[in-house]
Amino acid sequence: MPADLNDYFKKRKSPGSEPEQDNSGNGNNGGGGPDFQSPFSGGGNTRLVIIFGIVLILILGFFTFKPFTIINSGEVGIKVTTGKFQEKPLQPGLHFFIPVFEKIIPVNTRVRMITYSNQTRPNVSEGYSRYEGGLKRNPAIRVMDSRGLDVDIDLAVQYHLRPETAPQTIATWGTAWEDKIINTKVREIVRDVIGKYAAENLPQKRTEIAKEIQERVRKAVESIPGKPVVLDSVELRNIELPPKIKQKIEELQAEKQNVMIAEQQKDRAKREAERKAEIARGEAQKKRIEAQGFADKIRIEATAQAKANKLISESLTPALLQLEQIKTQKAFNDALRVNKDAKIFLTPGGAVPNIWVDTKGREQKATSTQDQ
Repeated sequence: MPADLNDYFKKRKSPGSEPEQDNSGNGNNGGGGPDFQSPFSGGGNTRLVIIFGIVLILILGFFTFKPFTIINSGEVGIKVTTGKFQEKPLQPGLHFFIPVFEKIIPVNTRVRMITYSNQTRPNVSEGYSRYEGGLKRNPAIRVMDSRGLDVDIDLAVQYHLRPETAPQTIATWGTAWEDKIINTKVREIVRDVIGKYAAENLPQKRTEIAKEIQERVRKAVESIPGKPVVLDSVELRNIELPPKIKQKIEELQAEKQNVMIAEQQKDRAKREAERKAEIARGEAQKKRIEAQGFADKIRIEATAQAKANKLISESLTPALLQLEQIKTQKAFNDALRVNKDAKIFLTPGGAVPNIWVDTKGREQKATSTQDQ
């Protein structure tokens, strides 16, 4: 045995023991003696190295196979054991599984939306790159009206997966459950509803159509065994008509607008004519009242005059008339004393008053005319 190994084994012997000499080379100091100790047995440092290596391997295996997952709020987990889905969903939190034999699939149970539109809208993201997204876009649903014309329907459907039946839903319908449950039924129902109307009548029937589509989609979704999906809303956003139909509707609307304007003008003219007629009736009534008042005035005056004349005639007696004649004769006599050239004509019977003519004044007027 080389000298360095002999020195090593001598140092490993306990104190006070003396090595025995074996000339045959088979002594206790040889490599196979009973006091031989391996350098890898019983050392404290060696145990630590082995334990550390095992722990390191376990840690590396833990992070490599990752036998755990975290279910966020608004999600449920589906544990799959050797290809079989467990019926009870996993609630939000930390969950462990056995790699290779088990796996956990997070499933989104938040409100989701499918849009059917040809318009480009801003992208909506939930911030999770998970098993499912929150928004799906599809082209507008093209259907035919009752006359076979193409019409594009713009819809938005909101729904969410029922958490308690999520494992059964994914097991039955697969990961494409949205297209199989929501998409197909929405397209079928929209096609049936729009097909009952003519294209030009769709804008007027918009509210009725939206209500019918929502009720029929809800009924179709709820009739699925197990009720895997809850329908939140169906919003009819737009009805895109063919260009010719749209132009025809616009022309019809313009014509209706013109008719409405004409009706308004007619009503305005009618009200103006009624106002003028009312004014004319008022003026005529006023004139009738004035004429009636004037006639009443004349009638009243005539009646009063007649009454006065009647009273006067009734008050005239022969004696009174004779007295009045005497007074008149006296006045003539007084006048003759002043104007001796005056002529007096007496009427018989005294019915007509006497006529007195101033002849002197007439001659003077003639004389003055000749002088000129």
